[in-house]
Amino acid sequence: MREIKDKAAIAAALELIWVTFLQFEAPDYSDEGIQAFRSFIDDEDIIASLEFWGDYAGDELRGTIAANVDRRHICCFFVKARYHRQGIGRALWEHLLNSSDHQVYTVHASPYAVPVYHKLGFVEMSEEQTADGMRFERTKDHGIQDR
Repeated sequence: MREIKDKAAIAAALELIWVTFLQFEAPDYSDEGIQAFRSFIDDEDIIASLEFWGDYAGDELRGTIAANVDRRHICCFFVKARYHRQGIGRALWEHLLNSSDHQVYTVHASPYAVPVYHKLGFVEMSEEQTADGMRFERTKDHGIQDR
């Protein structure tokens, strides 16, 4: 597990995010939602405001998690398809937990990801919503306090 800082590594993380999004999340989104997500990950100012971590096997990035700089909100959390159900997502989440002292974390979970977040201890804060064509549930986890 390591922080992703340089431009090339961030570009690789964004490519992993996009490819995985298209495989698993885009089928639940309208064209507007797909374009809104693409615009989000293409926004250099937004990306520069995030902290990224990656799980690597040698030089291969297997999964990534990105949070806002105060580490309270998860903005992107993706694992390559062939590495699903191998504990990589949990390891990324636990790395975020262990590298931060916050007590509550939030995420806008896509329909595909809601069961994953439930397994990690997140609970719904709202019913499903749609904004800019993107479907999500606002969820939260109480972090270290409840562990």
